[in-house]
Amino acid sequence: MNVGEVRVAEDTDFALLKVLLTRDEGWDCEYKSGNTTVCSRPTEPSNFRMIRLKTTFTDLSADTLYDVLHDPAYRKIWDKHMLESADLGCLNPNNDVSYYSIKCPAPVRNRDFVLQRSWLQTPKEYYIINHSVFHKSCPRKHGFVRGTSFLTGFLISPNGKGCELGYVTHSDPGGKLPTWVSNKISSVLAPKLIKRLQKASKKYEEWKKVNNPDWKPWLYPEQMEKRVKLDDCVRNDDEGSEASTPEDESDLCMDQLNINED
Repeated sequence: MNVGEVRVAEDTDFALLKVLLTRDEGWDCEYKSGNTTVCSRPTEPSNFRMIRLKTTFTDLSADTLYDVLHDPAYRKIWDKHMLESADLGCLNPNNDVSYYSIKCPAPVRNRDFVLQRSWLQTPKEYYIINHSVFHKSCPRKHGFVRGTSFLTGFLISPNGKGCELGYVTHSDPGGKLPTWVSNKISSVLAPKLIKRLQKASKKYEEWKKVNNPDWKPWLYPEQMEKRVKLDDCVRNDDEGSEASTPEDESDLCMDQLNINED
């Protein structure tokens, strides 16, 4: 789906994620350790590379991982980069619109996104994808740079008692951040994110038992409370800019980036 396009996802939208994860032409390996491989590839017309991660969890079920990736309450606990998330409403039982802000490694300014998420669960595979859209309740905010997700997705495949995970992201962080900084952050932080995700997933079932255990709207659509209005999902050219004079991040150099912490 294109940026700004709000509609119910189709099978072809999910199929694109699988194509990106299964075809190796054009990908350059950035990182490999154990079962985890991170690759990147150039994209047109964007200068920001697409990042792909593939890994295997032998001790983590596909159902648990799927729940962890969906549960916004639990994400506040395990994802140290998340600052805020807000549910803006659903299109149908498998598509919603939300706001998400993240803390970036210093001295990079924090970013935020308005996203349509779409998901699909089949007997063999679980998909979650997102792309950037607009919503009138989420104009640009002071102190944040509005980023753009062209496509970000997870594909979970059950494998015995474990599962395989594929992750793809192609994003533009916005502002005046140099291309090389975004590409470096993405390739370095991706495997760190997966390690935290694995650790958090092992604790999820115990946490969920005492934290609204029956609430899983991604599985039980009758629990969805708000409907999104398509009239609200339009770009407002008067919504304001990220700042009257955006902070210039173009002079950042490698030794300024704090991306090596666990």
